[in-house]
Amino acid sequence: MRERQSDLFESLLPRLAIDLARPAPCALADLFPHAPATLVLEIGFGGGEHLAAGAQANPGWGFIGAEAYLNGMAKMLVEIDDRELRNVRLYCGDAHDLLDWLPAQGLDRVDLLYLDPWPKRRHWKRRFVSQQSLDALARVLKPGAQLRFASDWSDYVTWTLMQMRPRRDFRWLVCTADDWRQPWPGWPGTRYEAKALREGRTPTYLTFERV
Repeated sequence: MRERQSDLFESLLPRLAIDLARPAPCALADLFPHAPATLVLEIGFGGGEHLAAGAQANPGWGFIGAEAYLNGMAKMLVEIDDRELRNVRLYCGDAHDLLDWLPAQGLDRVDLLYLDPWPKRRHWKRRFVSQQSLDALARVLKPGAQLRFASDWSDYVTWTLMQMRPRRDFRWLVCTADDWRQPWPGWPGTRYEAKALREGRTPTYLTFERV
């Protein structure tokens, strides 16, 4: 890590980090000083540009970012510091552990954007989207909340739709092809999306509603 990133790990991250050793708050909004009415979780935020853009555009909301890799966390800390964001909390580790810790029906949206597709068949069991993770997401999402998924790997898109197909606690919000071809309103893009487009891969955007 660069010197500034290392300094932010020491000075900024302790103020923003979620400690799973402590009991989860009954009201998730209590993690934030402004008690936001809308709460969003992004799992695997990578460089953090999407999470930071959302937090800046919606200062009254509360955003939680989960990332397992230190480089991604370091980039996110710089984004938070540069933009002077006060509505972000961070978890560095396995998102499954965070989901188990979060209170039930506390989230208004979860974003899964350009997660590792684990393209080799023998690695499919490592994909984040699974029946186990969908059970956990269903528990923490409010009725009517959205689960958003984006990927440039068509196999992972198909995988996700097949995982969703038997479920009765999520509904795919789709009417026309543009509903999965076009990104969401206010979409800032991500570095992974830009790389996919440069390499000729077409992103897909899926939105599911918690029933």
